[in-house]
Parts: sequence; structure tokens; C-alpha cells
Amino acid sequence: MEKQLPLSFDNTAIAFEAKTDKALKKANFLFSNIGKPWLVKFGSVMTPIAFKLHLPIKGIIKNTIFSQFCGGESLEEAATTALQLGNYHVGVALDYGVEAMEGEDSYDAAVPEFIRAIQYAGSRPDIPFIAIKITGFARFELLEKIHRKETLSAAEQEEYTRVRNRIYGIAEAAAKHDVAVLVDAEESWIQDPVDQLTNEMMSLFNKGKVVVYNTFQLYCHDRYAFLQTSLQKAQQEGYLLGAKLVRGAYMEKENKRAAENNYPTPIQPSKAATDKDYDAAVKFCLDNLDKLAVFIGTHNENSCMLAARMLDEKGIPHNHPHVSFSQLLGMSDNITFNLAHAGYNVSKYLPYGPVKDVMPYLLRRAQENTSIAGQMGRELALIRKEMRRRGL
Repeated sequence: MEKQLPLSFDNTAIAFEAKTDKALKKANFLFSNIGKPWLVKFGSVMTPIAFKLHLPIKGIIKNTIFSQFCGGESLEEAATTALQLGNYHVGVALDYGVEAMEGEDSYDAAVPEFIRAIQYAGSRPDIPFIAIKITGFARFELLEKIHRKETLSAAEQEEYTRVRNRIYGIAEAAAKHDVAVLVDAEESWIQDPVDQLTNEMMSLFNKGKVVVYNTFQLYCHDRYAFLQTSLQKAQQEGYLLGAKLVRGAYMEKENKRAAENNYPTPIQPSKAATDKDYDAAVKFCLDNLDKLAVFIGTHNENSCMLAARMLDEKGIPHNHPHVSFSQLLGMSDNITFNLAHAGYNVSKYLPYGPVKDVMPYLLRRAQENTSIAGQMGRELALIRKEMRRRGL
């Protein structure tokens, strides 16, 4: 039997085995430019204007930033990307990347789109997950009012019932087709109703297996404690907890709002505090795999290595059905492909949707990447190391 090499996130031969020489050069060009904050700012302002003026930029976007970070414009195109990743034992979390249009009709129309994706994912071994945002099915102001514990009018109560029914329909389809639903975290001032809805769906569908996952943003200082109470609640009510662990995505927005409204920020005092809680959450989940399933969504090499080593120390198989790792498509391939090569369950978050509609998502990704200290430098260094290895 072939001896398994120790896990390393520096092995670029494995990290980029799915990339042709041409694709590698393209990634090098892209990350060289995404690392420039002025260019990202310029793109954020000019791209929406260019679309409004019907300038022919779609082709340029589709062949650059879109092809790096998105799976395709349609479910069918995303499925082709999923198939390619599946060849390297990398699964997919399908993420319909279109930012929700406001209004009841739009929320209703989104449900069949997600159910179609679930039905498709259920027929494929390489698409174990689908991601949803509650704000894709509910009015932000309604969620805000519930979070503030204000009394809803009769009309608002009916509106909330429709929201619940939409989420129920998606969770029910997921349970039927054996696909897991990852419910994204949202802004802290609407998070309570998101948690309530997700907990309710977990209590209904997470009986013998984990179908629904809630997301815990560990850059909020109260989320590690909330993870612990969530497990207690799940045990008391007789269901399995689904825990998707992320660091978080709304830091500047959260701090700004807290300062403007004169309340203490929910954000951790430092990155070190976030890292500490994140790793504590990983350990907590791996200590309770009989009661929960964990989805470790991070680009942090230390956290991924910690989880991988813990599984080995505990004698837990790399492909334990209650442990999954995940990174975004187009980023941290050194983590994803090396984990997959070592037999761990790992997926890429795979956004898809029409180029114009996915642009807000893409611009956010670019902005996040420039603000993550060292992320672009790390991506570029690995790409260039592989280019040297190939003699490009």
C-alpha cells in the first residue's frame, strides 16, 4: 500500500494539479492585480456604471475574475465545474450568488431555483451541500423588527409565516434528496431570527442525520458560547446540531454601526481573540462528533491543520461523515487539494449566477481579499512557486 505523505499546505504540485499552465498564468495575473486596493476600489465604482451604460465588459469580467471565483452562469455550468473538482475528490457547496431582489414575488421565485439546485445536487455524489441566506427569502426590516423583539402586526405575522414556509420547503427538499443546507450567518442585528428559524429546521430535519447547518461567526465574541448552548438545546430537544464555523464577513460594517449607534461592538477585540475562539470551536465540535456535524469553513492554514491533526490524534477517519472542510472557489487551493489528497472531506464554495447579478458578490470577495493581511501574498507566492516548478 502506498505510504501517505504527511499533510502539507506547501505542496504546490497537489495544490494546482487541476490547473493547466494557461490557467495558472491567468491566476498569477489576476492575484497580482487583486492585491492592489486602488484597483479593487476603482472596479467597485466603475463596474456597476459600465453595466448601467451597457458597455461591453461582460466578456472581460467572465474571462477574468468571474472564471476564477464562480462556477458558471447557470446551474448546468456550475455542474460542469463540480464535475471537474470531483475528479480530484473535492466536493461542492452550491451557492446561488445572486443578491436577492426585494419583494415577496422575488422571494417566492427564489424557492424553486434552490429546490431545482437541491434536486440536481441529490443526483450527484460531488455536490453534498447547498448554501442559502435567509435574507434571500425575507425582508431585512422584518427580520430587524423580530430581532428587536417588537410585536408584529397581523400582516407582518403573515409575512413571517411565508418566510418560514419558504425555508421549510427548501429544508424538506434537502432532506428528501440527501443534500445538506448551509444557512449563512447575517448581520448581528438580524441574527436572532436567523438562528431561530435555523434551529427550528434543525429540530425538524436533523433527526438521524444532519441536513441543516447553522453558521457561527467566531469573530463575534459571543458565538463560541452560543455554539455551546446550541448543542445543549439540540440535545435537550433530541436533534443533531449542524455547525458551520467561519471567522466572519461583516467586520467593518459591524464596527461602524456600533460606533454610530453608540453600543458595544459585537466584534472580537483582536484577530488573536478570533483565532482563539475559532480553534476552541473546532476542538469543541471534534470532541462531540456523536452529537453534531461540523463544517470547517476557513482559509486559515493553522485552523485546518489543527483540525486535521486532531482527527489523527483521536483515531477518527479522515473521511468521517460528520467532518467537512471548505474554502471558496479560486482561493486557498493549497489547503483544499492537499486535504482532499490526504482523504479528508473537503468542498469548494461554488457561487453561480448571471455575471451581472453575481457582481456584488465578486466585488465583496475582491474587497475581502485585499483586506485579509497576507492572503494575496500567500496566494501569489504559491502560484509562482508552482510556475517555477513547471518551468513556466
